[in-house]
Amino acid sequence: MTLRSTIATPEGKRRYVRRLFATIADRYDFITRFLSYGQDRRWKARLIALARITPGDRVLDLACGTGDLTCAAAGARTVVGLDLTYRMLQLAVARSAGTTVVCGDMLALPFPAGSFDVVTTGYGLRNVPDLRGALHEIHRVLAPGGRVLSLDFNRPEQPLLRAAYLVYLTAVGSTLGLMLHGDADTYRYIPESIRLYPGANGVAAMMAEEGFGDVRVELLLGGLMAIHVATRGHGLPATAPARREETPARLLP
Repeated sequence: MTLRSTIATPEGKRRYVRRLFATIADRYDFITRFLSYGQDRRWKARLIALARITPGDRVLDLACGTGDLTCAAAGARTVVGLDLTYRMLQLAVARSAGTTVVCGDMLALPFPAGSFDVVTTGYGLRNVPDLRGALHEIHRVLAPGGRVLSLDFNRPEQPLLRAAYLVYLTAVGSTLGLMLHGDADTYRYIPESIRLYPGANGVAAMMAEEGFGDVRVELLLGGLMAIHVATRGHGLPATAPARREETPARLLP
């Protein structure tokens, strides 16, 4: 089975992403910086600036990885980082003692409704196996008027630009995968996940359908990256996904 066909289904993508991030955790920061041409930290700083976090805010950082955004939100009343990959959370805690992290699933957030004022995620929505389900969960745990901000790759709408972008990422990803892990598919996942991603405008439309308001997109790197910003209204989401089996959370010891 090819990588593309493996991640084309929610269950296939779920299994693949779990294995992938456990494999690359110790190389994650290097790869993120390399593929962003060293701009990753600047983009995350921009996201934090747009979040307008105050000392009274309760912040949840989803797919927190090694903790860039989690640490950047320090100073808020509460900051929690959540990720599926235990090793990522170990690295996050190691870089900032006292960081609160939870090993859990974006599709079954282990928090009561209205628990947070700000939800952030860096490269999280593109990797989740059920994007609409993740947006529904984010909407649920946000307090009315709360903000959600997401940084991720974009899927360019212009066909020639999109084709060139994906070819470049495939070539670079294959080379890095072979060099660092002996497997070309390791980082070839990135362009393959972008092919299946609805892109910045598609994600914005889904946010609006899930009940978010003031949805806007800030394009970065000539439109190859994007930050989404939206707020939770006072009503319920427009859609109600089928109930998912909840995944127990684990606080990192």
